[in-house]
Amino acid sequence: MSIAVEDQTAATDSERLARAYLLGVAEPPAPHLLEFVGEHGPVAAAERVRAGDCPEPVLRETAARRESTIAEQDLEEAAKSGARLVVPEDHEWPAWPLLSLAVAAGNGVKHVAAPLGLWVRGDASLAEVADRAVAVVGARLATDYGVHNAIEFGHALATRQIPVFSGAALGIDAAAHRGALNGGGVTVALLGCAVDYAYPAGNRDLLDRIVAEGGALVSEYAPKTPPARHRFLVRNRLIAGLTDGTVVVEAGIRSGARNTATIAGALGKVVMALPGSVHSGSSAGCHALIRDCKATLVTSVDEVLETVGRFGTAAPAAESSRRPTDNLGPEASRVYDALLPRAGRAPEEVAESAGVPVSRVRALLPALEVDGFAVRGETGWRQIVRTANR
Repeated sequence: MSIAVEDQTAATDSERLARAYLLGVAEPPAPHLLEFVGEHGPVAAAERVRAGDCPEPVLRETAARRESTIAEQDLEEAAKSGARLVVPEDHEWPAWPLLSLAVAAGNGVKHVAAPLGLWVRGDASLAEVADRAVAVVGARLATDYGVHNAIEFGHALATRQIPVFSGAALGIDAAAHRGALNGGGVTVALLGCAVDYAYPAGNRDLLDRIVAEGGALVSEYAPKTPPARHRFLVRNRLIAGLTDGTVVVEAGIRSGARNTATIAGALGKVVMALPGSVHSGSSAGCHALIRDCKATLVTSVDEVLETVGRFGTAAPAAESSRRPTDNLGPEASRVYDALLPRAGRAPEEVAESAGVPVSRVRALLPALEVDGFAVRGETGWRQIVRTANR
Protein backbone atom coordinates (compact mmCIF):
# COMPACT_ATOMS: atom_id res chain seq x y z
CA MET A 1 0.00 0.00 0.00
CA SER A 2 1.51 3.32 -1.07
CA ILE A 3 -0.04 6.73 -0.50
CA ALA A 4 2.66 9.09 -1.67
CA VAL A 5 2.78 12.85 -1.84
CA GLU A 6 2.65 14.17 -5.38
CA ASP A 7 2.04 17.87 -6.15
CA GLN A 8 0.40 18.67 -2.84
CA THR A 9 1.55 22.22 -2.15
CA ALA A 10 -0.69 25.25 -2.30
CA ALA A 11 0.60 27.57 0.43
CA THR A 12 2.80 30.50 -0.55
CA ASP A 13 6.31 30.82 0.85
CA SER A 14 5.19 33.71 3.06
CA GLU A 15 2.28 31.68 4.45
CA ARG A 16 4.51 28.72 5.21
CA LEU A 17 7.15 30.90 6.86
CA ALA A 18 4.47 32.65 8.92
CA ARG A 19 3.04 29.36 10.13
CA ALA A 20 6.52 28.07 10.96
CA TYR A 21 6.92 31.15 13.18
CA LEU A 22 3.47 30.75 14.72
CA LEU A 23 4.01 27.06 15.45
CA GLY A 24 7.17 27.90 17.35
CA VAL A 25 5.94 30.97 19.15
CA ALA A 26 3.37 29.21 21.33
CA GLU A 27 3.36 25.80 22.99
CA PRO A 28 0.45 23.83 21.47
CA PRO A 29 -2.41 23.63 21.73
CA ALA A 30 -2.83 27.40 21.50
CA PRO A 31 -6.57 28.02 21.01
CA HIS A 32 -6.44 31.82 21.22
CA LEU A 33 -3.60 32.06 18.72
CA LEU A 34 -5.40 29.62 16.43
CA GLU A 35 -8.52 31.81 16.50
CA PHE A 36 -6.43 34.92 15.88
CA VAL A 37 -4.82 33.31 12.82
CA GLY A 38 -8.27 32.28 11.58
CA GLU A 39 -9.44 35.88 11.77
CA HIS A 40 -6.42 37.59 10.20
CA GLY A 41 -4.63 34.94 8.14
CA PRO A 42 -1.19 33.55 8.97
CA VAL A 43 0.95 36.35 7.49
CA ALA A 44 -0.86 39.25 9.13
CA ALA A 45 -1.26 37.31 12.37
CA ALA A 46 2.47 36.57 12.51
CA GLU A 47 3.33 40.24 11.96
CA ARG A 48 0.94 41.37 14.69
CA VAL A 49 2.10 38.72 17.16
CA ARG A 50 5.73 39.70 16.62
CA ALA A 51 4.81 43.35 17.24
CA GLY A 52 2.71 42.48 20.30
CA ASP A 53 -0.35 43.93 18.57
CA CYS A 54 -2.88 41.28 19.56
CA PRO A 55 -5.48 40.52 22.25
CA GLU A 56 -4.39 39.72 25.79
CA PRO A 57 -5.13 35.95 25.57
CA VAL A 58 -2.89 35.72 22.47
CA LEU A 59 -0.18 37.76 24.18
CA ARG A 60 -0.21 35.30 27.10
CA GLU A 61 0.20 32.31 24.78
CA THR A 62 3.05 33.92 22.83
CA ALA A 63 4.82 36.09 25.42
CA ALA A 64 7.82 33.81 25.97
CA ARG A 65 8.77 33.36 22.30
CA ARG A 66 7.19 36.10 20.19
CA GLU A 67 10.58 37.65 19.41
CA SER A 68 11.83 34.37 17.91
CA THR A 69 13.63 34.70 14.59
CA ILE A 70 14.36 31.05 13.77
CA ALA A 71 11.34 30.14 11.61
CA GLU A 72 13.37 30.22 8.39
CA GLN A 73 16.07 28.15 10.08
CA ASP A 74 13.42 25.62 11.17
CA LEU A 75 12.30 25.19 7.56
CA GLU A 76 15.90 24.71 6.44
CA GLU A 77 16.62 22.18 9.21
CA ALA A 78 13.46 20.27 8.29
CA ALA A 79 14.50 20.08 4.65
CA LYS A 80 17.90 18.67 5.67
CA SER A 81 16.20 15.77 7.45
CA GLY A 82 13.76 15.17 4.59
CA ALA A 83 10.84 16.76 6.43
CA ARG A 84 8.35 19.40 5.35
CA LEU A 85 5.85 21.71 7.02
CA VAL A 86 2.28 20.92 6.01
CA VAL A 87 -0.14 23.78 6.62
CA PRO A 88 -3.91 24.33 6.23
CA GLU A 89 -3.30 26.14 2.94
CA ASP A 90 -1.85 22.93 1.42
CA HIS A 91 -3.82 20.30 -0.48
CA GLU A 92 -2.16 17.72 1.78
CA TRP A 93 -3.73 19.20 4.92
CA PRO A 94 -6.11 16.65 6.58
CA ALA A 95 -8.90 19.18 7.00
CA TRP A 96 -11.81 16.77 7.36
CA PRO A 97 -10.35 14.58 10.15
CA LEU A 98 -9.09 17.63 12.06
CA LEU A 99 -12.53 19.25 11.89
CA SER A 100 -13.47 17.09 14.88
CA LEU A 101 -10.94 19.02 16.99
CA ALA A 102 -12.41 22.36 15.96
CA VAL A 103 -15.96 21.19 16.65
CA ALA A 104 -15.05 19.81 20.08
CA ALA A 105 -13.18 22.99 20.99
CA GLY A 106 -16.18 25.03 19.91
CA ASN A 107 -18.35 22.90 22.18
CA GLY A 108 -16.19 23.73 25.17
CA VAL A 109 -13.87 20.71 25.29
CA LYS A 110 -10.57 21.96 26.67
CA HIS A 111 -7.07 21.32 25.28
CA VAL A 112 -8.20 20.00 21.88
CA ALA A 113 -7.54 22.97 19.60
CA ALA A 114 -6.53 22.04 16.07
CA PRO A 115 -2.85 22.42 15.09
CA LEU A 116 -1.54 25.49 13.30
CA GLY A 117 0.57 23.24 11.07
CA LEU A 118 2.27 19.85 11.13
CA TRP A 119 5.88 18.89 10.48
CA VAL A 120 5.93 15.70 8.42
CA ARG A 121 8.85 13.42 7.60
CA GLY A 122 8.06 10.72 5.07
CA ASP A 123 6.47 10.34 1.66
CA ALA A 124 2.92 9.52 2.79
CA SER A 125 0.29 12.12 1.89
CA LEU A 126 -1.14 13.19 5.23
CA ALA A 127 -4.60 13.95 3.84
CA GLU A 128 -4.86 10.55 2.18
CA VAL A 129 -3.59 8.39 5.04
CA ALA A 130 -5.86 10.20 7.50
CA ASP A 131 -8.88 9.77 5.25
CA ARG A 132 -9.50 6.22 6.57
CA ALA A 133 -7.27 5.24 9.45
CA VAL A 134 -7.35 3.48 12.81
CA ALA A 135 -5.23 4.27 15.87
CA VAL A 136 -3.77 1.36 17.83
CA VAL A 137 -2.40 2.47 21.19
CA GLY A 138 -1.46 1.07 24.56
CA ALA A 139 0.94 0.82 27.45
CA ARG A 140 4.70 1.23 27.24
CA LEU A 141 5.22 -1.53 29.81
CA ALA A 142 3.33 -4.07 27.71
CA THR A 143 2.95 -7.76 28.39
CA ASP A 144 3.64 -10.48 25.83
CA TYR A 145 -0.14 -10.74 25.41
CA GLY A 146 -0.43 -7.06 24.58
CA VAL A 147 2.54 -6.99 22.21
CA HIS A 148 1.30 -10.06 20.35
CA ASN A 149 -2.17 -8.59 19.86
CA ALA A 150 -0.85 -5.17 18.85
CA ILE A 151 1.28 -6.79 16.16
CA GLU A 152 -1.69 -8.85 14.98
CA PHE A 153 -4.03 -5.85 14.86
CA GLY A 154 -1.47 -3.70 13.03
CA HIS A 155 -0.77 -6.46 10.51
CA ALA A 156 -4.44 -7.28 9.88
CA LEU A 157 -5.38 -3.61 9.40
CA ALA A 158 -2.49 -3.15 6.98
CA THR A 159 -3.53 -6.14 4.87
CA ARG A 160 -6.97 -4.53 4.59
CA GLN A 161 -5.36 -1.31 3.27
CA ILE A 162 -6.14 0.70 6.41
CA PRO A 163 -3.34 2.98 7.68
CA VAL A 164 -2.32 2.43 11.30
CA PHE A 165 -1.61 5.47 13.49
CA SER A 166 0.14 5.33 16.85
CA GLY A 167 2.62 7.18 19.03
CA ALA A 168 5.92 5.35 18.40
CA ALA A 169 6.38 4.66 22.12
CA LEU A 170 7.91 1.46 23.42
CA GLY A 171 5.49 -1.41 24.00
CA ILE A 172 2.11 -1.44 22.29
CA ASP A 173 2.71 1.54 19.98
CA ALA A 174 5.91 0.11 18.55
CA ALA A 175 4.31 -3.32 18.14
CA ALA A 176 1.38 -1.84 16.20
CA HIS A 177 3.75 0.05 13.88
CA ARG A 178 5.81 -3.09 13.28
CA GLY A 179 2.73 -5.18 12.60
CA ALA A 180 1.55 -2.69 9.99
CA LEU A 181 4.96 -2.59 8.31
CA ASN A 182 5.17 -6.38 8.29
CA GLY A 183 1.74 -6.43 6.67
CA GLY A 184 3.00 -4.21 3.85
CA GLY A 185 0.86 -1.28 4.95
CA VAL A 186 1.27 2.39 5.76
CA THR A 187 1.80 3.48 9.35
CA VAL A 188 2.07 6.97 10.82
CA ALA A 189 3.77 7.92 14.09
CA LEU A 190 2.61 11.03 15.98
CA LEU A 191 5.47 12.35 18.08
CA GLY A 192 5.85 14.43 21.23
CA CYS A 193 9.12 15.85 19.92
CA ALA A 194 10.56 16.95 16.58
CA VAL A 195 10.41 14.57 13.63
CA ASP A 196 14.23 14.69 13.43
CA TYR A 197 14.58 13.65 17.08
CA ALA A 198 14.88 9.89 17.56
CA TYR A 199 12.86 9.20 20.69
CA PRO A 200 12.78 6.80 22.31
CA ALA A 201 16.31 5.93 21.23
CA GLY A 202 15.42 2.23 21.24
CA ASN A 203 12.95 2.88 18.42
CA ARG A 204 15.38 4.73 16.13
CA ASP A 205 15.44 1.87 13.62
CA LEU A 206 11.64 1.63 13.71
CA LEU A 207 11.23 5.36 13.03
CA ASP A 208 13.63 5.15 10.10
CA ARG A 209 11.78 2.11 8.78
CA ILE A 210 8.42 3.90 8.96
CA VAL A 211 9.82 6.67 6.76
CA ALA A 212 11.64 4.30 4.40
CA GLU A 213 8.58 2.11 3.82
CA GLY A 214 6.12 4.80 2.80
CA GLY A 215 4.78 6.00 6.15
CA ALA A 216 5.33 9.25 8.00
CA LEU A 217 6.47 10.83 11.25
CA VAL A 218 4.26 13.77 12.27
CA SER A 219 4.67 16.45 14.93
CA GLU A 220 3.65 19.98 15.87
CA TYR A 221 7.15 20.63 17.18
CA ALA A 222 9.88 22.33 15.19
CA PRO A 223 13.17 20.59 14.32
CA LYS A 224 15.46 19.87 17.29
CA THR A 225 12.60 20.16 19.83
CA PRO A 226 13.25 17.57 22.56
CA PRO A 227 10.57 15.33 24.07
CA ALA A 228 8.70 16.38 27.21
CA ARG A 229 5.94 14.69 29.18
CA HIS A 230 3.35 17.38 28.49
CA ARG A 231 4.09 17.19 24.77
CA PHE A 232 3.11 13.53 24.63
CA LEU A 233 -0.22 14.31 26.29
CA VAL A 234 -0.79 17.15 23.81
CA ARG A 235 0.17 14.81 20.95
CA ASN A 236 -2.55 12.35 21.97
CA ARG A 237 -5.31 14.62 20.64
CA LEU A 238 -3.76 14.35 17.16
CA ILE A 239 -3.74 10.54 17.29
CA ALA A 240 -7.43 10.63 18.20
CA GLY A 241 -8.36 13.42 15.80
CA LEU A 242 -6.64 12.11 12.68
CA THR A 243 -8.24 8.65 12.83
CA ASP A 244 -11.74 7.21 12.55
CA GLY A 245 -11.38 5.05 15.64
CA THR A 246 -8.97 4.24 18.45
CA VAL A 247 -8.20 0.72 19.69
CA VAL A 248 -6.69 0.46 23.17
CA VAL A 249 -4.87 -2.88 23.24
CA GLU A 250 -3.49 -2.73 26.77
CA ALA A 251 -3.53 0.11 29.30
CA GLY A 252 -3.22 0.65 33.02
CA ILE A 253 -5.62 2.85 34.94
CA ARG A 254 -3.42 5.96 34.51
CA SER A 255 -2.07 5.12 31.06
CA GLY A 256 -1.52 7.76 28.40
CA ALA A 257 -3.35 5.43 26.02
CA ARG A 258 -6.44 5.80 28.16
CA ASN A 259 -6.01 9.56 27.81
CA THR A 260 -6.02 9.16 24.03
CA ALA A 261 -9.22 7.09 24.27
CA THR A 262 -10.89 9.72 26.43
CA ILE A 263 -10.02 12.44 23.91
CA ALA A 264 -11.27 10.28 21.03
CA GLY A 265 -14.60 9.88 22.82
CA ALA A 266 -14.83 13.64 23.40
CA LEU A 267 -14.26 14.16 19.66
CA GLY A 268 -17.13 11.84 18.80
CA LYS A 269 -14.77 9.18 17.44
CA VAL A 270 -15.19 5.43 17.94
CA VAL A 271 -13.30 4.01 20.94
CA MET A 272 -12.56 0.29 21.29
CA ALA A 273 -10.70 -1.75 23.89
CA LEU A 274 -9.29 -5.25 23.96
CA PRO A 275 -10.06 -7.23 27.15
CA GLY A 276 -7.31 -8.95 29.09
CA SER A 277 -6.97 -11.03 32.21
CA VAL A 278 -8.94 -9.75 35.21
CA HIS A 279 -5.72 -10.27 37.18
CA SER A 280 -3.62 -8.06 34.88
CA GLY A 281 -3.08 -4.47 35.92
CA SER A 282 -1.91 -3.82 32.38
CA SER A 283 -5.49 -4.32 31.17
CA ALA A 284 -7.22 -2.48 34.02
CA GLY A 285 -7.58 0.68 31.92
CA CYS A 286 -9.19 -1.27 29.07
CA HIS A 287 -11.64 -2.91 31.47
CA ALA A 288 -12.53 0.45 33.01
CA LEU A 289 -13.25 1.94 29.57
CA ILE A 290 -15.51 -0.99 28.74
CA ARG A 291 -17.22 -1.04 32.15
CA ASP A 292 -17.92 2.71 32.01
CA CYS A 293 -19.37 2.33 28.48
CA LYS A 294 -16.64 4.53 27.06
CA ALA A 295 -15.30 1.83 24.73
CA THR A 296 -16.67 -1.08 22.73
CA LEU A 297 -15.15 -4.46 23.50
CA VAL A 298 -13.35 -5.89 20.46
CA THR A 299 -11.39 -9.11 20.04
CA SER A 300 -10.53 -9.07 16.33
CA VAL A 301 -9.87 -6.72 13.46
CA ASP A 302 -13.17 -7.73 11.86
CA GLU A 303 -14.89 -6.43 14.99
CA VAL A 304 -12.82 -3.24 14.80
CA LEU A 305 -13.90 -2.62 11.21
CA GLU A 306 -17.52 -3.35 12.03
CA THR A 307 -17.43 -1.00 15.03
CA VAL A 308 -15.80 1.86 13.16
CA GLY A 309 -18.57 1.52 10.62
CA ARG A 310 -17.37 3.27 7.49
CA PHE A 311 -15.00 0.43 6.58
CA GLY A 312 -17.72 -2.22 6.77
CA THR A 313 -16.65 -5.69 7.85
CA ALA A 314 -14.21 -8.05 6.19
CA ALA A 315 -16.27 -11.13 7.04
CA PRO A 316 -17.93 -12.63 3.92
CA ALA A 317 -21.71 -12.67 3.68
CA ALA A 318 -22.64 -16.34 3.81
CA GLU A 319 -26.41 -15.95 3.87
CA SER A 320 -28.41 -14.93 0.81
CA SER A 321 -30.97 -13.32 3.11
CA ARG A 322 -28.50 -10.73 4.40
CA ARG A 323 -29.53 -7.12 3.89
CA PRO A 324 -27.22 -4.55 2.29
CA THR A 325 -27.23 -2.56 5.54
CA ASP A 326 -26.00 -5.52 7.61
CA ASN A 327 -22.39 -4.46 7.04
CA LEU A 328 -22.92 -1.00 8.48
CA GLY A 329 -21.49 -0.37 11.93
CA PRO A 330 -23.77 0.55 14.85
CA GLU A 331 -23.50 4.33 14.46
CA ALA A 332 -23.73 4.18 10.67
CA SER A 333 -26.89 2.05 10.96
CA ARG A 334 -28.48 4.54 13.33
CA VAL A 335 -27.63 7.44 11.04
CA TYR A 336 -29.02 5.52 8.04
CA ASP A 337 -32.26 4.73 9.90
CA ALA A 338 -32.62 8.41 10.87
CA LEU A 339 -32.69 9.48 7.22
CA LEU A 340 -35.94 9.74 5.23
CA PRO A 341 -36.28 8.40 1.66
CA ARG A 342 -38.44 11.27 0.36
CA ALA A 343 -37.36 14.30 2.41
CA GLY A 344 -33.97 15.81 3.15
CA ARG A 345 -32.68 16.20 6.68
CA ALA A 346 -29.90 18.38 8.08
CA PRO A 347 -27.02 16.71 9.96
CA GLU A 348 -28.28 18.29 13.18
CA GLU A 349 -31.70 16.67 12.71
CA VAL A 350 -30.11 13.31 11.93
CA ALA A 351 -27.90 13.58 15.02
CA GLU A 352 -30.87 14.27 17.29
CA SER A 353 -32.94 11.43 15.82
CA ALA A 354 -30.08 8.89 15.78
CA GLY A 355 -28.57 9.86 19.11
CA VAL A 356 -25.15 10.17 17.47
CA PRO A 357 -22.92 13.27 17.97
CA VAL A 358 -23.31 15.71 15.10
CA SER A 359 -19.55 15.66 14.44
CA ARG A 360 -19.76 11.90 13.95
CA VAL A 361 -22.88 12.27 11.77
CA ARG A 362 -21.01 14.71 9.52
CA ALA A 363 -18.28 12.10 9.11
CA LEU A 364 -20.63 9.19 8.46
CA LEU A 365 -23.00 10.83 5.95
CA PRO A 366 -20.40 11.22 3.16
CA ALA A 367 -19.31 7.63 3.75
CA LEU A 368 -22.92 6.45 3.43
CA GLU A 369 -23.18 8.45 0.21
CA VAL A 370 -20.06 6.80 -1.22
CA ASP A 371 -21.48 3.37 -0.35
CA GLY A 372 -24.82 4.18 -1.99
CA PHE A 373 -26.91 4.44 1.17
CA ALA A 374 -27.53 8.21 1.16
CA VAL A 375 -27.58 11.19 -1.15
CA ARG A 376 -27.19 14.91 -0.48
CA GLY A 377 -29.66 17.24 -2.12
CA GLU A 378 -30.78 20.86 -1.88
CA THR A 379 -33.03 20.13 1.12
CA GLY A 380 -30.49 17.98 2.99
CA TRP A 381 -29.57 14.29 3.20
CA ARG A 382 -31.96 11.58 2.00
CA GLN A 383 -31.95 7.82 2.49
CA ILE A 384 -31.43 5.51 -0.48
CA VAL A 385 -33.40 2.30 -0.02
CA ARG A 386 -31.20 -0.64 -1.00
CA THR A 387 -32.52 -4.04 -2.01
CA ALA A 388 -30.59 -7.28 -1.46
CA ASN A 389 -29.55 -7.60 -5.11
CA ARG A 390 -28.56 -4.00 -5.59
